[in-house]
Amino acid sequence: MLNLVSSWESSPTQPSKQHRIIAAIDLGTNSLHMVVVKIDPTLPAFSIIAKEKETVRLGDRNLTTGELKPEIIEKAIAALGRFQEVAKTINAETIIAVATSAVREAPNGKDFLHTIETELGLSVNLISGQEEARRIYLGVLSGMEFNNQPHTIIDIGGGSTELILGDSQQARILTSTKVGAVRLTSELITTDPISTTEFQYLQAYARGMLERSVEEILANLESEESPRLVGTAGTIETLAMIHAREESGVIPSTLNGYQFSFKDLQELVNRLRKLSNSERAEIPGMPEKRPEVILAGAVILQEAMTLLGSESVTVCERSLREGVIVDWMLSHGLIEDKLRYQSSIRERNILKLADKYQINLEYSDRVAKFAESLFDQTQGTLHHWGTDERQMLWAAAILHNCGHYISHSSHHKHSYYLIRNGELLGYTETEIEIIANLARYHRKSPPKKKHENYQSLLTKQQRQIVSQLSAILRLAVALDRRQIGAVAQVQCEYYPQLKQVNLLIFPSQSDDDCALELWSLDYKKGVFEEEFGVRLVASLEKSNINNLS
Repeated sequence: MLNLVSSWESSPTQPSKQHRIIAAIDLGTNSLHMVVVKIDPTLPAFSIIAKEKETVRLGDRNLTTGELKPEIIEKAIAALGRFQEVAKTINAETIIAVATSAVREAPNGKDFLHTIETELGLSVNLISGQEEARRIYLGVLSGMEFNNQPHTIIDIGGGSTELILGDSQQARILTSTKVGAVRLTSELITTDPISTTEFQYLQAYARGMLERSVEEILANLESEESPRLVGTAGTIETLAMIHAREESGVIPSTLNGYQFSFKDLQELVNRLRKLSNSERAEIPGMPEKRPEVILAGAVILQEAMTLLGSESVTVCERSLREGVIVDWMLSHGLIEDKLRYQSSIRERNILKLADKYQINLEYSDRVAKFAESLFDQTQGTLHHWGTDERQMLWAAAILHNCGHYISHSSHHKHSYYLIRNGELLGYTETEIEIIANLARYHRKSPPKKKHENYQSLLTKQQRQIVSQLSAILRLAVALDRRQIGAVAQVQCEYYPQLKQVNLLIFPSQSDDDCALELWSLDYKKGVFEEEFGVRLVASLEKSNINNLS
């Protein structure tokens, strides 16, 4: 017999080794970027030791279907393979990769990510627009001192523009809008140089698309606050380089902190609109493959600054890729200082959603603790999942009943949709999909291939996480069937030879027979037994739970 008892708490983070090397890749709409950093955990801080970029226009999708084009997919995979080689040469211990708007919106986007994993063994996380904004915020915070003053951040990408309002800690507003330099160029510009009619429409369209995000930001400012505008990413860095070269004749060694005015931007936009693509390419400081998209990007910045009433913009060279690094450091317990508040982002967003859907937290917290206890006690024997999967199980346990907000009937299905569309920050799209599926299968039918939500899980591993952890969640729900905390604790005893798990139930009150909980366990155990290939036998124990070793 293996007596498996463990605490409900996560094990502490292991002491970190010195100078860890990490790579982060961003699959953007206009280009693929990689940054390799050396982390000094004692500070904690990181320094950039290598950068790679490849212009791969993922945003140049099939106009009819919206799908990523085969030749562009091929080019992207080749570039990612080269990035991997560079990271390997520099001895990076891990590569964290994220994909944004172009892949999010393409019907074959998930298939593309699956192909990358199959061919390169590289796992790419698809993130939502809001999650992209959150990580951009983390990146900027890591490279610029805010001194507890409000800042507005604008990140103009190829397919989307993120507008963020934050101070040194809290991001007050995170927005993502479908206006980007590549998107607007391909959709709105057909003339070269641009005609007056198209230029005016480009301005009006950009302004109209940005209005809602700007309104959100302005509505969350105190009357006396006047936030500094910080700009990140390729469009703004290019405009800064051109401006710097024309003002001083040289490009500064770093663009971090470089500032140019709204008036300067207006003059530059007026010049760019009169030039053809080939003429723009001749401008000193203009990077290769940027001339055709720079005007649309500059117009997006001009309209945003007009709406915000900003007189200047300050460049920050850190953005999404660095934010991915900071997020990794937070999740691995390497940051304990000014960004510590950000480390609880996942938990805070789960609880925020629970509050929104009026979940009984006292009850769901008990279910979560049972789920974690069962997970811990069967880890290494019935399953081999780790910290990430345990955390997703916790999230699903807290939110499993949120579907009651819509209707009691089929509430498990409603839970799936509410979680899936709840804009949970701190999670990738895959993680949100797994959490939503776990909640979906806490009752009624087990996962089936024909279920559309189950089909959304791309890999065998993801489906296995849902199948096994939802079986554990079912038992956790059964253990608080009356929602009164009748069961104080559970203990698993596993007999490998018999393929049997004995579940010892310790009641909170010695005179409570927990009949309904035992009945519910008996009713729900079938899925668990089938999934893990064991027989489950539950029994009520009358001994004092404090005597458990």
